[in-house]
Amino acid sequence: MRTFVTGASGFVGTWLTRHLEACGDTVYPLRDEFDIADEAAVAREAAIAAPQVIYHLAGLADVSRSWEIPAETFRVNALGTVVLLEVARKLVPAPRVILVSSAEVYGIADSAPVTETAPLRPVTPYAASKVAAEYAGLQAFLGHGLEVVRVRPFNHVGPGQAGSFVVAALAARVVEAERAGADEIRVGDLTPARDFTDVRDVVRAYRLLAEAGVPGDVYNVCSGVAVPIATVLAEIVALARRPVTPAADAALLRPVDLPVLVGDAGRLAALTGWRPEIPLHDTLVDVLAAARERA
Repeated sequence: MRTFVTGASGFVGTWLTRHLEACGDTVYPLRDEFDIADEAAVAREAAIAAPQVIYHLAGLADVSRSWEIPAETFRVNALGTVVLLEVARKLVPAPRVILVSSAEVYGIADSAPVTETAPLRPVTPYAASKVAAEYAGLQAFLGHGLEVVRVRPFNHVGPGQAGSFVVAALAARVVEAERAGADEIRVGDLTPARDFTDVRDVVRAYRLLAEAGVPGDVYNVCSGVAVPIATVLAEIVALARRPVTPAADAALLRPVDLPVLVGDAGRLAALTGWRPEIPLHDTLVDVLAAARERA
Protein backbone atom coordinates (compact mmCIF):
# COMPACT_ATOMS: atom_id res chain seq x y z
CA MET A 1 0.00 0.00 0.00
CA ARG A 2 1.03 3.60 -0.58
CA THR A 3 0.84 5.35 2.77
CA PHE A 4 1.15 8.89 4.10
CA VAL A 5 2.13 9.14 7.78
CA THR A 6 1.69 12.42 9.64
CA GLY A 7 3.87 12.79 12.72
CA ALA A 8 6.22 10.26 11.18
CA SER A 9 9.27 11.39 13.13
CA GLY A 10 7.58 11.03 16.51
CA PHE A 11 7.72 8.06 18.85
CA VAL A 12 4.78 6.12 17.40
CA GLY A 13 5.36 7.41 13.87
CA THR A 14 8.89 6.04 13.85
CA TRP A 15 7.73 2.58 14.91
CA LEU A 16 4.78 2.66 12.51
CA THR A 17 7.03 3.61 9.60
CA ARG A 18 9.32 0.68 10.37
CA HIS A 19 6.39 -1.70 10.56
CA LEU A 20 4.80 -0.49 7.33
CA GLU A 21 8.08 -0.78 5.46
CA ALA A 22 8.62 -4.29 6.88
CA CYS A 23 5.18 -5.18 5.48
CA GLY A 24 6.23 -3.97 2.04
CA ASP A 25 4.29 -0.69 2.09
CA THR A 26 5.55 2.50 0.51
CA VAL A 27 5.75 5.20 3.17
CA TYR A 28 5.68 8.94 2.54
CA PRO A 29 6.46 10.58 5.90
CA LEU A 30 5.23 14.00 6.96
CA ARG A 31 7.81 15.06 9.49
CA ASP A 32 7.04 16.94 12.69
CA GLU A 33 8.54 20.16 11.33
CA PHE A 34 5.43 20.54 9.17
CA ASP A 35 2.58 22.51 10.70
CA ILE A 36 -0.32 20.08 10.40
CA ALA A 37 -2.72 23.06 10.43
CA ASP A 38 -1.09 24.55 7.30
CA GLU A 39 -3.48 23.26 4.65
CA ALA A 40 -1.42 24.33 1.64
CA ALA A 41 1.73 22.64 2.92
CA VAL A 42 -0.06 19.43 3.90
CA ALA A 43 -1.96 19.33 0.59
CA ARG A 44 1.26 19.71 -1.37
CA GLU A 45 2.91 16.78 0.43
CA ALA A 46 -0.20 14.60 0.25
CA ALA A 47 -0.50 15.18 -3.50
CA ILE A 48 3.06 13.96 -3.96
CA ALA A 49 2.38 10.89 -1.81
CA ALA A 50 -0.92 10.01 -3.58
CA PRO A 51 -1.66 7.62 -0.70
CA GLN A 52 -4.14 4.80 -0.43
CA VAL A 53 -4.01 5.14 3.35
CA ILE A 54 -3.26 8.12 5.59
CA TYR A 55 -2.18 7.42 9.16
CA HIS A 56 -2.84 10.61 11.12
CA LEU A 57 -0.54 10.64 14.14
CA ALA A 58 0.58 14.28 14.16
CA GLY A 59 -0.35 16.24 17.25
CA LEU A 60 0.59 17.43 20.71
CA ALA A 61 0.47 14.39 22.98
CA ASP A 62 1.75 15.72 26.32
CA VAL A 63 -1.30 15.58 28.60
CA SER A 64 0.37 17.56 31.41
CA ARG A 65 1.59 20.26 29.03
CA SER A 66 -1.92 20.67 27.59
CA TRP A 67 -2.99 22.38 30.84
CA GLU A 68 -0.46 25.12 30.12
CA ILE A 69 -1.17 25.53 26.38
CA PRO A 70 -4.82 24.54 25.84
CA ALA A 71 -5.36 26.81 22.82
CA GLU A 72 -2.28 25.53 21.00
CA THR A 73 -3.26 21.96 21.89
CA PHE A 74 -6.64 22.52 20.23
CA ARG A 75 -5.09 24.25 17.23
CA VAL A 76 -2.75 21.38 16.49
CA ASN A 77 -4.90 18.42 17.51
CA ALA A 78 -8.38 19.56 16.48
CA LEU A 79 -7.83 22.14 13.74
CA GLY A 80 -4.90 20.11 12.40
CA THR A 81 -7.20 17.11 12.04
CA VAL A 82 -9.84 19.18 10.22
CA VAL A 83 -7.16 20.36 7.81
CA LEU A 84 -5.86 16.84 7.25
CA LEU A 85 -9.37 15.53 6.57
CA GLU A 86 -10.06 18.32 4.08
CA VAL A 87 -6.83 17.49 2.28
CA ALA A 88 -7.71 13.79 2.23
CA ARG A 89 -11.22 14.20 0.83
CA LYS A 90 -9.93 16.37 -2.05
CA LEU A 91 -7.45 13.70 -3.19
CA VAL A 92 -8.53 11.60 -6.18
CA PRO A 93 -9.10 8.86 -5.33
CA ALA A 94 -9.71 9.70 -1.68
CA PRO A 95 -7.65 7.56 0.73
CA ARG A 96 -8.70 5.74 3.85
CA VAL A 97 -7.75 7.69 6.99
CA ILE A 98 -6.66 6.02 10.21
CA LEU A 99 -7.39 8.78 12.72
CA VAL A 100 -5.47 8.12 15.92
CA SER A 101 -7.28 9.50 18.95
CA SER A 102 -6.67 8.54 22.59
CA ALA A 103 -8.29 6.61 25.42
CA GLU A 104 -8.06 9.86 27.39
CA VAL A 105 -11.35 10.82 25.73
CA TYR A 106 -13.19 8.46 28.10
CA GLY A 107 -12.13 10.38 31.20
CA ILE A 108 -13.44 8.92 34.43
CA ALA A 109 -15.41 5.92 33.23
CA ASP A 110 -18.47 4.45 34.98
CA SER A 111 -17.07 0.93 34.73
CA ALA A 112 -14.02 -1.01 33.62
CA PRO A 113 -12.83 -2.23 31.25
CA VAL A 114 -14.03 0.54 28.94
CA THR A 115 -15.66 -0.33 25.63
CA GLU A 116 -16.08 1.93 22.62
CA THR A 117 -19.70 2.63 23.58
CA ALA A 118 -18.74 4.38 26.84
CA PRO A 119 -19.56 8.11 27.06
CA LEU A 120 -16.78 10.58 26.33
CA ARG A 121 -15.93 12.69 29.38
CA PRO A 122 -12.64 14.48 28.74
CA VAL A 123 -11.08 15.96 31.86
CA THR A 124 -7.93 17.47 30.31
CA PRO A 125 -7.46 19.97 27.47
CA TYR A 126 -5.61 17.25 25.57
CA ALA A 127 -8.52 14.83 25.88
CA ALA A 128 -11.03 17.50 24.82
CA SER A 129 -8.94 18.28 21.75
CA LYS A 130 -8.99 14.59 20.83
CA VAL A 131 -12.78 14.44 21.21
CA ALA A 132 -13.03 17.37 18.79
CA ALA A 133 -10.66 15.66 16.36
CA GLU A 134 -12.67 12.44 16.52
CA TYR A 135 -15.93 14.19 15.77
CA ALA A 136 -14.34 15.99 12.85
CA GLY A 137 -13.44 12.54 11.55
CA LEU A 138 -16.94 11.23 12.11
CA GLN A 139 -18.39 14.25 10.30
CA ALA A 140 -16.03 13.71 7.36
CA PHE A 141 -17.33 10.15 7.10
CA LEU A 142 -21.01 11.00 7.49
CA GLY A 143 -20.92 14.23 5.48
CA HIS A 144 -18.45 13.40 2.73
CA GLY A 145 -18.18 9.61 2.73
CA LEU A 146 -14.47 9.75 3.57
CA GLU A 147 -13.30 6.37 4.86
CA VAL A 148 -12.29 7.44 8.35
CA VAL A 149 -11.48 4.76 10.92
CA ARG A 150 -11.01 6.13 14.43
CA VAL A 151 -8.61 4.46 16.86
CA ARG A 152 -8.38 4.95 20.63
CA PRO A 153 -5.05 3.64 21.89
CA PHE A 154 -4.59 3.31 25.64
CA ASN A 155 -1.14 3.90 27.17
CA HIS A 156 1.50 2.64 24.80
CA VAL A 157 5.13 2.38 25.76
CA GLY A 158 8.43 1.33 24.27
CA PRO A 159 12.01 2.35 23.54
CA GLY A 160 12.40 5.87 22.24
CA GLN A 161 9.42 7.44 24.00
CA ALA A 162 9.78 11.03 25.20
CA GLY A 163 10.56 11.68 28.85
CA SER A 164 7.28 13.53 29.33
CA PHE A 165 5.53 10.14 29.51
CA VAL A 166 5.50 8.29 32.80
CA VAL A 167 7.31 5.03 31.95
CA ALA A 168 10.05 6.77 29.95
CA ALA A 169 10.42 9.37 32.70
CA LEU A 170 10.81 6.75 35.43
CA ALA A 171 13.33 4.82 33.37
CA ALA A 172 15.34 7.97 32.67
CA ARG A 173 15.46 8.84 36.38
CA VAL A 174 16.64 5.33 37.28
CA VAL A 175 19.36 5.51 34.64
CA GLU A 176 20.44 8.93 35.92
CA ALA A 177 20.60 7.51 39.45
CA GLU A 178 22.77 4.68 38.14
CA ARG A 179 25.17 7.15 36.54
CA ALA A 180 25.24 9.56 39.48
CA GLY A 181 25.35 6.93 42.20
CA ALA A 182 22.17 8.36 43.70
CA ASP A 183 19.91 6.45 46.06
CA GLU A 184 16.59 8.19 45.27
CA ILE A 185 14.51 9.15 42.25
CA ARG A 186 11.72 11.74 42.13
CA VAL A 187 8.22 10.45 41.51
CA GLY A 188 4.71 11.83 41.27
CA ASP A 189 1.48 10.01 42.09
CA LEU A 190 2.08 6.25 41.84
CA THR A 191 -1.50 5.18 42.57
CA PRO A 192 -3.14 5.54 39.11
CA ALA A 193 -3.50 2.32 37.14
CA ARG A 194 -3.09 2.25 33.38
CA ASP A 195 -3.51 -0.18 30.49
CA PHE A 196 -0.04 -0.51 28.93
CA THR A 197 0.65 -1.95 25.48
CA ASP A 198 3.99 -2.11 23.68
CA VAL A 199 4.15 0.41 20.83
CA ARG A 200 5.21 -2.37 18.47
CA ASP A 201 1.94 -4.16 19.14
CA VAL A 202 0.02 -0.89 18.76
CA VAL A 203 1.34 -0.16 15.28
CA ARG A 204 0.44 -3.68 14.19
CA ALA A 205 -3.13 -2.86 15.15
CA TYR A 206 -3.08 0.33 13.10
CA ARG A 207 -2.10 -1.46 9.91
CA LEU A 208 -4.66 -4.21 10.49
CA LEU A 209 -7.33 -1.52 10.81
CA ALA A 210 -6.11 0.08 7.59
CA GLU A 211 -6.91 -3.23 5.92
CA ALA A 212 -10.07 -4.29 7.74
CA GLY A 213 -11.43 -1.43 9.85
CA VAL A 214 -15.01 -0.36 9.17
CA PRO A 215 -15.25 3.31 8.12
CA GLY A 216 -17.13 5.36 10.69
CA ASP A 217 -16.35 2.92 13.49
CA VAL A 218 -13.95 3.34 16.41
CA TYR A 219 -11.62 0.76 17.95
CA ASN A 220 -9.81 0.51 21.28
CA VAL A 221 -6.19 -0.66 21.18
CA CYS A 222 -5.22 -1.97 24.60
CA SER A 223 -4.16 -4.97 26.68
CA GLY A 224 -7.23 -5.11 28.91
CA VAL A 225 -5.07 -5.16 32.07
CA ALA A 226 -4.79 -2.27 34.53
CA VAL A 227 -1.31 -1.93 36.05
CA PRO A 228 -0.63 0.59 38.85
CA ILE A 229 2.22 3.01 38.19
CA ALA A 230 3.73 1.76 41.46
CA THR A 231 3.96 -1.75 39.98
CA VAL A 232 5.67 -0.43 36.85
CA LEU A 233 8.16 1.47 38.98
CA ALA A 234 8.85 -1.61 41.08
CA GLU A 235 9.70 -3.59 37.93
CA ILE A 236 11.98 -0.84 36.65
CA VAL A 237 13.72 -0.56 40.02
CA ALA A 238 14.21 -4.33 40.07
CA LEU A 239 16.02 -4.02 36.73
CA ALA A 240 18.23 -1.16 37.94
CA ARG A 241 21.96 -1.60 38.36
CA ARG A 242 21.91 -0.10 41.86
CA PRO A 243 19.29 0.12 44.64
CA VAL A 244 17.08 3.19 44.38
CA THR A 245 14.01 4.31 46.31
CA PRO A 246 11.21 6.68 45.22
CA ALA A 247 10.90 10.16 46.74
CA ALA A 248 7.59 12.00 46.30
CA ASP A 249 7.79 15.31 44.44
CA ALA A 250 4.68 17.52 44.44
CA ALA A 251 5.93 19.29 41.31
CA LEU A 252 5.29 16.10 39.33
CA LEU A 253 1.59 15.92 40.21
CA ARG A 254 -1.03 16.72 37.54
CA PRO A 255 -3.97 19.07 38.23
CA VAL A 256 -6.32 16.14 37.52
CA ASP A 257 -5.41 12.50 36.99
CA LEU A 258 -7.61 9.53 36.21
CA PRO A 259 -7.44 6.86 38.95
CA VAL A 260 -7.93 3.93 36.55
CA LEU A 261 -8.04 3.68 32.76
CA VAL A 262 -8.29 0.18 31.27
CA GLY A 263 -9.90 -0.85 28.02
CA ASP A 264 -11.59 -3.66 26.18
CA ALA A 265 -10.15 -4.42 22.73
CA GLY A 266 -12.75 -7.07 21.92
CA ARG A 267 -14.04 -5.23 18.86
CA LEU A 268 -10.55 -5.03 17.35
CA ALA A 269 -9.78 -8.66 18.22
CA ALA A 270 -13.03 -9.94 16.71
CA LEU A 271 -12.40 -8.05 13.48
CA THR A 272 -8.69 -8.71 12.97
CA GLY A 273 -7.52 -11.35 15.46
CA TRP A 274 -5.12 -8.81 16.98
CA ARG A 275 -3.73 -9.54 20.44
CA PRO A 276 -0.81 -7.93 22.31
CA GLU A 277 2.26 -10.13 21.95
CA ILE A 278 5.01 -8.35 23.92
CA PRO A 279 4.87 -8.72 27.73
CA LEU A 280 5.20 -5.53 29.78
CA HIS A 281 8.36 -6.87 31.44
CA ASP A 282 10.07 -7.22 28.06
CA THR A 283 8.97 -3.72 27.12
CA LEU A 284 10.47 -2.29 30.31
CA VAL A 285 13.77 -4.09 29.65
CA ASP A 286 13.90 -2.46 26.21
CA VAL A 287 12.90 0.95 27.58
CA LEU A 288 15.70 0.84 30.15
CA ALA A 289 18.21 -0.28 27.52
CA ALA A 290 17.22 2.63 25.27
CA ALA A 291 17.45 5.07 28.19
CA ARG A 292 20.98 3.86 28.96
CA GLU A 293 21.98 4.31 25.32
CA ARG A 294 20.76 7.91 25.37
CA ALA A 295 22.40 8.76 28.69
